[in-house]
Amino acid sequence: MPRPGTLWLVGTPIGNLKDITDRAREVLAAADVIACEDTRRVRTLLTHLGIRPTRLLSFYEGNERKRVSEVLGHLRDGWDVALVSDAGMPALSDPGYRLVAACVAEGFEVDAAPGPTAVVTALVLSGLPTDRFAFEGFLPRKPGPRRERLASLAAEERTLVFYESPRRIHELLTDAAAALGDRRAALAREMTKMHQEVLRGRLSEVAASLSTPRGEVVLVIEGAAPSGGPDLDELVGRVEDLVAAGMTRRDAVGAVAESTGAPKNALYRAALGRETR
Repeated sequence: MPRPGTLWLVGTPIGNLKDITDRAREVLAAADVIACEDTRRVRTLLTHLGIRPTRLLSFYEGNERKRVSEVLGHLRDGWDVALVSDAGMPALSDPGYRLVAACVAEGFEVDAAPGPTAVVTALVLSGLPTDRFAFEGFLPRKPGPRRERLASLAAEERTLVFYESPRRIHELLTDAAAALGDRRAALAREMTKMHQEVLRGRLSEVAASLSTPRGEVVLVIEGAAPSGGPDLDELVGRVEDLVAAGMTRRDAVGAVAESTGAPKNALYRAALGRETR
């Protein structure tokens, strides 16, 4: 009886093909089967990498349930299967979760050759807090359920990350401002490509400056202020970071006070007091 195969989750570039890792290249070259959302797109990537695949298997949202049993059969036969999405990491707002769960349940080995993800790339480019964040993926398409979901996130203190299509991004910005308030936000599109753009500002400012974007976009929104009010020491730390970056103390205090709602005079006195200690 052959040794069971391994399911590999392979991260692929979100835009720039040069972002493929050496390990991902090796896994794709060695795989007996490559399961992918769009066989045409993966052929383009494989051609760029100089890889001639043994077998491509379409694996997308519409046929995922049906394909799971087929992939499990290949693994039982000892074949290694590489799963890729159109871009980024599979199973993250892309097909793959059901397959991974089925493989784990049956005891097959699951491994990953990690690569770029739009979630993390947009988050680190946003300029918003990155220590704690909540990834919400795509919100419901219909206005009512979308607004309900946003309203349920109004008290979430972690930075929020959303995926959205260019057709609905203006609606999302409007609904987010209504449900969450006019918070700081960043909208990233065409990441790692020639026309990469990151718009930063209040939700209303981002909406006003946004032309018709191409491709899917990632929206990052700051979390709610802590329920007990902002921690003064933390805010003073933000002021010091801005001063170290070249701002005057007065401008830094003003920027932090405006973005958090903290009393400007109290924050200024606290920042000045820490400096004179």
